[in-house]
Amino acid sequence: MTTIQPVLATPRLQLLPAHIGLARAMLDYQVRNRQHFAAWDPKPGDMFFTELYWTMQLRQQAISWEQGRGARFLLTQPQQPQQIVGTVSLSNIVRGVFQAAHLGYGIDHTLQGQGLMQEAVAEVIRFAFSDLRLHRLQANYQPANARSAALLQRLGFVEEGLARDYLYINGQWRDHVLTSLTHAGFDPQQMLA
Repeated sequence: MTTIQPVLATPRLQLLPAHIGLARAMLDYQVRNRQHFAAWDPKPGDMFFTELYWTMQLRQQAISWEQGRGARFLLTQPQQPQQIVGTVSLSNIVRGVFQAAHLGYGIDHTLQGQGLMQEAVAEVIRFAFSDLRLHRLQANYQPANARSAALLQRLGFVEEGLARDYLYINGQWRDHVLTSLTHAGFDPQQMLA
C-alpha cells in the first residue's frame, strides 16, 4: 500500500483524501445536508456542526489511512473544486485471512439521481481491489433506503441477510440489509499482512 493516499478521479469528480485543510468545506457539506442525512445517520453530538469537530475528524481519518485501517475520499466537482459534494469511505480494513473493509458513502441532496454516487463508488471499488488488494467489501443499508439498495445492486453487491437492531439511529435500533462484493481476480499469493 502507498504511504500517501492518492487523489482519485472519475469523468465528473475528484476524490480527495481526507485532510484538515478541508474541514470548513466538510462542515459546509454537513450543514447543507443536515436534513438529508438525518434519517440514515446517528444523531450528531453537540460539536458535530463545528469546524473544530471536522478538523479533528479529518485528522483522525488521515491517521487511519497511515495505519492501514481506512481511506476516506471527499468528492468535489471540477467547476467547484472547493465545495465537497459527497464522501466515499473504506473503514475497518482488516488484513490476514479476511482482507476486507466496510464501504460507506453519501451525496449532496441536490445531486441525487445523476449517477455521481455510482461513479465515485465504482472508482473506490476499483481502488480497493487493485491498489489496496482487498478481497471483500461490505456495505449495509436500512431497508427503507431504496437509493442505496439500487446503487449497491447496480454495482454487483449481493444481499447476504438482514441484521436486526444493527445500529442505534434516531432514538431506536434500526435493522440493516447486509451486502458484499468480492474481487473475483483476488490473488491469495499477494495478500497483505
